[in-house]
Amino acid sequence: MLEHEANANSTHSKTTGLPRKRFYRARAHSNPLSDSHFPVPISPSQVDYSVHYPQLFPSPDKFDGSKRIEFADVGCGFGGLLISLSTMFPETLMIGMELRDKVTEYVKERVVALRSSNPGQYENVSVVRTNSMKYIPNYFEKEQLTKMFFLFPDPHFKEKNHRRRVINLHLLDEYAYVLREGGIIYTITDVEELGVWIKSCLEGHPLFEAVTKEELEADAVVKLLSSATEEGQKVARNGGQTFQAVYRRIAPCVSNCEKH
Repeated sequence: MLEHEANANSTHSKTTGLPRKRFYRARAHSNPLSDSHFPVPISPSQVDYSVHYPQLFPSPDKFDGSKRIEFADVGCGFGGLLISLSTMFPETLMIGMELRDKVTEYVKERVVALRSSNPGQYENVSVVRTNSMKYIPNYFEKEQLTKMFFLFPDPHFKEKNHRRRVINLHLLDEYAYVLREGGIIYTITDVEELGVWIKSCLEGHPLFEAVTKEELEADAVVKLLSSATEEGQKVARNGGQTFQAVYRRIAPCVSNCEKH
């Protein structure tokens, strides 16, 4: 009986070794404009890759800058997308950015457990607790990223709170800065009004253009947007709709021209 109670109260599954979500639950969203206390690198050169990818960079002095993070999952939640991407792109470094401390801790424990039970895998994935609306330039150099993900972000329904939305014209300037030309922003939401907002912001920005339908159908990553995360799976179970916007970072226009 005591052993059963101990197993029931364990933060990790006895069979899989993975952390149990119920011990890491937090509010669905946090206020991105509030001040939280966590360390932030002064500049991208100060990001310690040995903390995030210890097998690849055993110590800080082993990092020579030749291999950098290329994928960023902003508001990564419980890390479902990252875990799927990790094996799909085993040579690509990727990181989740999450504001909620308990959720960040869950993803850390999940990655540690997966690395332990799958030697040689998941060494390219990590997570950091941070506020991506404030500190994106602290983590990534100009044109460093090839993919950014914004899956089921907080809709901030009240008009006075729209400035808290993680996709807006001001923040798109920052995302365009850290994305290299040809890089992709992937977004999905189950809130139609937010979907319209996101698409309008991306359409209105001179450094992004919509990815074609043919390219979307050929992109295996697009299929993960609605299936890899807890939120996406919940929407699917409830028969809900989702609204995607996938856009490419393009070169700046150097003469008088219009975006087509």
